[in-house]
Amino acid sequence: MKAVKAINEKQRNDAFYVRKKVFVEEQNVPIEIELDEYEDFAEHVVLYDDNQPVGAGRFRVIGDTGKLERICVLPQYRGKGAGNIILETLEKLSAEKGLKKIKLNAQTQAENFYKKHGYQTVSDIFMDAGIPHVTMEKTLHPHS
Repeated sequence: MKAVKAINEKQRNDAFYVRKKVFVEEQNVPIEIELDEYEDFAEHVVLYDDNQPVGAGRFRVIGDTGKLERICVLPQYRGKGAGNIILETLEKLSAEKGLKKIKLNAQTQAENFYKKHGYQTVSDIFMDAGIPHVTMEKTLHPHS
């Protein structure tokens, strides 16, 4: 499996394909919430397995913070390191922009996954698209 930054229309559509499968079809998030006004400003990442899109995520720069969003993996790839690859790729892209901090809104069922990657919960539980979430943050350390 290999994650790439989406640099063309096909790769962006591959990211949207995975997001629709996971968030819209599996989790019943309305499509008009899932695809939002930030798509054109965000940097998208797609995870491929033999040219098949199996995971996705995006990030935006807000002030001096990277905001990781829409991280998802197709069900048959969960628990196989796919999420790790996407997260590490998004963190690397954030670090390359000189960002010192990243944050994300995690579904509570994924909170422990992010904790294992050094994220700390900084909010109470809140609902987003009918799904419980928490805000989590991590300080990026520049690679020497």
